[in-house]
Amino acid sequence: MTNTNLSDTLEENPVNIKNIKPHLICENLNIFIQGNHILKNINLTIPDKSITCIIGPSGCGKTTLLRSFNRMHDESTEVKIEGKLLLDGLNIFDEKIHVTDIRKKMGLLAQRPCVLPMSIYENVAYGPRIHGMRGRKKLYGTVKHYLMAVGLWEEVKHRLKTSANRLSIGQQQRLCLARGLAVEPEIILGDEATSALDPISSAKIEELFCELKKQYTIVLVTHTLRQAKRMADYVAFMYMGELVEFGNPEDVFNHPKQQLTKDYISGSFS
Repeated sequence: MTNTNLSDTLEENPVNIKNIKPHLICENLNIFIQGNHILKNINLTIPDKSITCIIGPSGCGKTTLLRSFNRMHDESTEVKIEGKLLLDGLNIFDEKIHVTDIRKKMGLLAQRPCVLPMSIYENVAYGPRIHGMRGRKKLYGTVKHYLMAVGLWEEVKHRLKTSANRLSIGQQQRLCLARGLAVEPEIILGDEATSALDPISSAKIEELFCELKKQYTIVLVTHTLRQAKRMADYVAFMYMGELVEFGNPEDVFNHPKQQLTKDYISGSFS
């Protein structure tokens, strides 16, 4: 199957969003990188306060889509973007929208944790300081609150001044999540956020996401279908730069409308 005829093979698959409160909406989103058409006419509604998992084989455009949500492509002159991406009704690609405002609303948790070269405490305090928070007592309360939110406080409360690099990789990932939450975003983005972790650490992160969706909209890219089945409220399946299917996990995994989805879930390709 080639890029030029994929759309012709897909059956009509309207998504019933009558009962979905939208938070982020892609409208005819197209992304070109070095002239290559990477994302093709993506129309997708990300529901508010829920977990949406984006699945699909390597190279299908999952990470490119995720990075577009908080304008991570802005740094590259080789990327061309067409279409709209609406956050609370405002197009984030509008010239009047500042990228710093977008990134404050959307925190990105990468595949491997990237702690700042400073103490545990300063990693969490860094964002609030940038956004104007002052006062030692207020900062300490903020750091404690978000370390508790990610289940890390009891593990590190007696060594807050030690380097974050001395934490285990699972602890570092939770610290990165705490750092992202400390700037009070609306949306949490995760790009294979548990793939570098051991099973116990992965389970902790998954539990955190399931708890955090009460307050945040969460969008996760994952290669692990089992993880999507465990966590997702909604699943988006992508293939060759196109959105093939979107729906709740029960429908997508057990009653897919598209043959491509059936083939992928059955393991015919990966």
